[in-house]
Amino acid sequence: MEIITAVRGFKDILPPETDKWRHIEETAHKVFCVFGFREIRIPLLEKTELFCRGIGESTDIVEKEMYTFLDRGEESLTLRPEATASVIRAYLEHNLHAAESVTKLYTIGPMFRRERPQKGRYRQFHQIDAEILGPDDPRTDAELILMLLHFLEKLGLRKLTLEINSLGCAACRPAFREAILSFLRGREEELCGDCRRRLVTNPLRVFDCKVETCAAIISQAPLLPDFLCAGCRDHFEKVQASLRLFDIPFKLNAKMVRGLDYYTRTTFEVTTEFLGAQNAVVGGGRYDHLVRDLGGPDISGIGFAIGIERLAAMIPEADADALLPGPLLFIATLGEAALEKAFFLCNGLRMKGIHVEMDHAGRSLKSQMKRADKLKSAYTLILGEREITENKALLRNMLSSTQTEVGLDSLEETITELAR
Repeated sequence: MEIITAVRGFKDILPPETDKWRHIEETAHKVFCVFGFREIRIPLLEKTELFCRGIGESTDIVEKEMYTFLDRGEESLTLRPEATASVIRAYLEHNLHAAESVTKLYTIGPMFRRERPQKGRYRQFHQIDAEILGPDDPRTDAELILMLLHFLEKLGLRKLTLEINSLGCAACRPAFREAILSFLRGREEELCGDCRRRLVTNPLRVFDCKVETCAAIISQAPLLPDFLCAGCRDHFEKVQASLRLFDIPFKLNAKMVRGLDYYTRTTFEVTTEFLGAQNAVVGGGRYDHLVRDLGGPDISGIGFAIGIERLAAMIPEADADALLPGPLLFIATLGEAALEKAFFLCNGLRMKGIHVEMDHAGRSLKSQMKRADKLKSAYTLILGEREITENKALLRNMLSSTQTEVGLDSLEETITELAR
């Protein structure tokens, strides 16, 4: 009978890769908590309208990539393609805005987009998402970026570049939109089909096109920072000043627009030289009207999303090997009586919170010692019939290759002391 395989674009995460993932997630929990964030867990399924209104009907995500279907009640549902809209839906539905003037939330989990699977990109992918809802102070923007960079530093990632831009607001974006349309008028036939469509729905998105012919044309286009109103210019300058307080290097990228319609003012990406053409590790920005657009009060927000798959790919295998320490103790046995004793000792120590392993197959001592070495066990207890009779055994330090004799009656205390 043929083996059933995973759905195309969906991937199993196996050990030792899962060790990297747990390390990433645990680091996020620690760092985000210090910065005052609290975890929220949101459903995988949402009403399709949430993403149409939140992300924007003209985006590639809504138009081409969402997993949308009618359930048995003929209601249109969608597997979440991103987390921000869902976080804000929960924020409004449970009146979190009424309880706190500033709300800091983060969530970790899978997202779904039906795009062409390729190296490092899957139809089920995983993100760490963080949002600050409430203040529109530029220092909030800098604070979020500082937390993000601190998190990446804690993971040991290097050679990262912070790129920032301002996308303006409802007051200054219309003039820029008209400038782009004027620049591209008469050149529509030179653009790809997606960019011709974007000219009608959202002209700013042409800056996001990766087609070479489009990129060559857009390289000469007007740039949004030249059209910023006084308020947006002042906001962006204060964001930069706040980053400079911490000597954070950054690059101004006037062509960065991001892929979602809800962004306003500050937008940012962290890129690396290690990921090829798709070099963004994380992206985010401010969305001052998204809460209002989803039916809530006019509350500002800013957030980011990080792909866990990309983070894991950037952690060197040598570093990953050190993420999960081996057992403190491996019990190597010879004979049935030793197996019985080892089973009792092994699980008794585990229930005291100590990582212990043993072999149940009755293999040779040489094979068991090889297994202990492969598991990176700190110590190995050699237990045979004679040791049971004499009520003592040899405890071998695997690093120094030295051995000491220990009494079996006091073994738990001995190992517990080593674990401290």
